[in-house]
Amino acid sequence: MQELLNKWIPNVMERLPDFWQAIGDTLLMVVWSGVISFVLGLALGVVVTVTRPGGILENRAVYQILDKLINFIRSIPFIILLTAVMPLSRLIMGTAIYVRGAIVPLVFGTVPFFTRQVESALAQVDKGLVEAALAMGSSPLEIVFRVYLRESIAAIARGTTITLISLIGLTAMAGVVGAGGLGDFAIRYGHDRNMTDVTYVTVLVVFLLVSLIQFIGGRIVKKNTH
Repeated sequence: MQELLNKWIPNVMERLPDFWQAIGDTLLMVVWSGVISFVLGLALGVVVTVTRPGGILENRAVYQILDKLINFIRSIPFIILLTAVMPLSRLIMGTAIYVRGAIVPLVFGTVPFFTRQVESALAQVDKGLVEAALAMGSSPLEIVFRVYLRESIAAIARGTTITLISLIGLTAMAGVVGAGGLGDFAIRYGHDRNMTDVTYVTVLVVFLLVSLIQFIGGRIVKKNTH
């Protein structure tokens, strides 16, 4: 098996430590920025939903500010966002490069997208359930947790799956500016040194990661679909 791999993917086998490091860096970026983005995006999605016109905590000012801010950040190409938030990365993480330096721009690039996913998921909740909860005297917080979030688990899981897959693509772009990971590995060796086997293996690993996320997300959606 070793001889076969050395024959088929010689450049990858010669750089196995760097390859494993690249996979580890990508997973670190996805996990850390994914968890932070999930928490922030879920919170913002709920706030946007309940403060919108006709919401249970209608507040036009809060809704308009968040709505415009989310649209503004989403409109910025990620490669530009990477450089735009470098000073903030240095302030928060102490560096603007490597995995630590990539977390802040990845969060900035992911949170607005996931917020819209959550907002869309919560919008699918039957308004009759919300009205019934209000009629029973439930507080806004109770409605958020017992109605909105409980009834939209499948939709939020679907949105989370889409977001994580998109996040993997963002980590590859972050690698171009020194964040490390599979994107950096593919550019440095596959592109710059014309090592095609590195490119193909990197694509295969990314495909497997995406497939795993899609499989897990699909199972969660199926389990929570009424």
